[in-house]
Amino acid sequence: MPKNYAEVSHAIVDALGGLNNIEAVTHCMTRLRFVVKDPSLINSPTLKSIDGVMGVVHNDTQCQVIIGNNVSKAYQEVLKLGTPNAAPSSTAPRKITLKGIGAGILDALVGTMSPLIPAIIGGSMVKLLAMILDMAGVFEKGSSTLIILNVIGDGAFFFLPVMVAASAALKFKTNMSLAIAIAGVLVHPNFVDLMAKAAQGQVVEFAAIPVTAVKYTYTVIPALVMTWILSHIERGVDHITPAVTKNFLKPMLIVLIAAPIAIVFIGPLGIWIGSGISAIVYTVHGYLGWLSVAIMGAIWPLLVMTGMHRVFTPTIIQTIAETGKEGMVMPSEIGANLSLGGSSLAVAFRTKNRELRQTALAAAASAIIAGISEPALYGVAVRLKRPLIACLISGFICGAVAGIGGLASHSMASPGLFTSVQFFDPTNPMSIVWVAAVMVLSVVLSFILTLILGFEDIPESEAAPTSASPLSADTVKTVNAN
Repeated sequence: MPKNYAEVSHAIVDALGGLNNIEAVTHCMTRLRFVVKDPSLINSPTLKSIDGVMGVVHNDTQCQVIIGNNVSKAYQEVLKLGTPNAAPSSTAPRKITLKGIGAGILDALVGTMSPLIPAIIGGSMVKLLAMILDMAGVFEKGSSTLIILNVIGDGAFFFLPVMVAASAALKFKTNMSLAIAIAGVLVHPNFVDLMAKAAQGQVVEFAAIPVTAVKYTYTVIPALVMTWILSHIERGVDHITPAVTKNFLKPMLIVLIAAPIAIVFIGPLGIWIGSGISAIVYTVHGYLGWLSVAIMGAIWPLLVMTGMHRVFTPTIIQTIAETGKEGMVMPSEIGANLSLGGSSLAVAFRTKNRELRQTALAAAASAIIAGISEPALYGVAVRLKRPLIACLISGFICGAVAGIGGLASHSMASPGLFTSVQFFDPTNPMSIVWVAAVMVLSVVLSFILTLILGFEDIPESEAAPTSASPLSADTVKTVNAN
């Protein structure tokens, strides 16, 4: 991986059609996420061949460039080139299609949630630390230290609507302070208390309109939809308010219009949507049991490749908030993540290419230890093709074992060696054995399957670009254990 991220970022922007073709940019844990104005200006072959780019996922106006663990450095260098959305957006109307609507919803969800993942993971790990200290008896039950640790860990989840509103305001280009203020209403202590009374049967109305009892803490979709609506309300109010009154009348009208809409309509609708998605996912789990975990383990790398894996984030958060654990998606990730690590180890073991070996070893460490699998996915598995097949097979088998063992996560950190404690159940000591078994099986099985299936090694002269582009015709086959 090159250290000159200024050079890499400049090359990426050029391959995307220049700064004027970039409408917005953000990043998640391993990817630069661009929104472009004219997709036809993207030079995909050049983009994939840039030294430092592990892969590219391109869908309509969305272009995700996989960098790896140092993505934040590349992101900062992109920002130094100028403000991507400073150039005027294209005014040409876009054709409305079901595919376009689906891509827009996915982009809004992923673009909003990706910046929040570090806070969610950080809070999750603090809560896990508090649980371990409590299990180990380091502090007395009800100790103020444990209470404070739980509060620290719970902060990101309790105020999640506020965080979502702030992130979505950037995504939808609306006033962040107004979005935060309206989301703050949903978690205000007096409003929370009023919703608790409504849940017990007390009639709650706003201007004679009944208000549905909804608990907004730990939720994502209500604040996301509310902020999208706010972006349209803000533009509408801006048109009707005289210039001399904009400083005070405009924000007052926006709050008076948006907040009641959020409380009476948007909030309940968002909760119903979130609950509906959760119900569908876990109804499938209820019918298929361990098989659903196995299937999810097999397709998880494919979901990561398309960015669809982030769709499950709100569902996981809401399920853990309601039941204290999640037993379908998170357990499937154990086998998926560590299988990518084991497969990368096999590539490092057998390849004759020194740079590929270094890439594979680094990717394996990232996937196995930290649960960050994208370097292994794009830098090794997708690049060499057959290791990906080995990972899908291993992910299915290990997902089945995790499902049979009844593993469930009590937090939402990407499964890896350091975060495996999230699957420990204080009431079931055997859960530790099951977690260890799945992790070992994932690495060993994927390692063996990769050696059996083999892969086409890359000559030294072609190893420099760590991209996910297809192998050239003159790659030589050096491994095929069959």
